[in-house]
Amino acid sequence: MLGLDRVDGGAVAPVDTVQHRERNTPKQPAQTLGADDNYKSSSNMPDSLKDGCEARWAWSRRDKSHEVRLYGKKMQTAHFHPNWSNGTAGVRGTRPLNYGRHYWEIKISQRIFGTSMMFGVGTKHARLHVDAFVNLLGEDEHSWGLSHKGLLWHNGKWRRYCSPFQENESTIVGMLYDWSTGTLTYFKDGECLGVAFTELKKISEGLYPIVCSTAAKTEMTLGLKWRSFSNLQDRCRATILTNLNEENCIERLPLPNPMREFLRESG
Repeated sequence: MLGLDRVDGGAVAPVDTVQHRERNTPKQPAQTLGADDNYKSSSNMPDSLKDGCEARWAWSRRDKSHEVRLYGKKMQTAHFHPNWSNGTAGVRGTRPLNYGRHYWEIKISQRIFGTSMMFGVGTKHARLHVDAFVNLLGEDEHSWGLSHKGLLWHNGKWRRYCSPFQENESTIVGMLYDWSTGTLTYFKDGECLGVAFTELKKISEGLYPIVCSTAAKTEMTLGLKWRSFSNLQDRCRATILTNLNEENCIERLPLPNPMREFLRESG
């Protein structure tokens, strides 16, 4: 089993077996978190990445479940099951995490409950919707994920990783993917939880950030997204983009078309 050194409990985890509309009444009124709200990073970013640059990816409008709504500044907020839930819905990031080191944070709204809310990575073969309440990330060999119940999943098997998240209490989950070592590490509210998955470098396909949820009216908002520079050319590109006021300014730069395309391809 790739990336899991130990399995506790085998292939069957404690999930809800009765399929029903999954909803919850929070102990306190749920607060809707928008991407335009004041987002505060948990400041987990490793020192080795602070010389890097902002990663320019977001949630994909195309690669998502029909039960996911995207909104807010640059579509950074994913809203799952707007009415009620009869299954599991996911959304993938727009760019693969190829080469270097990548760190990103997800703020989970106050509504944390249900069979499984998950955060991780996967290839383009990972499913993003199923009409059942399942641990979607890690159901097979195409994805790796952590559920809010503190379980790591990959290839249909799970193991205990951390304590379950407090229900109905917002939290920030950070993820550090190091392509050179093939490891994925999680952070929670400023605390490093340790390396979760290894040997990811053996995966020949691109790995994308993915989140999913079985719970109705839950939200996950992208916060800090940072990556290391791959070379001097990449560093120069980041400097140019930092000094542009608008994304469409690239088209107005007096540069050859190949150079404009290189700027647009920034991760």
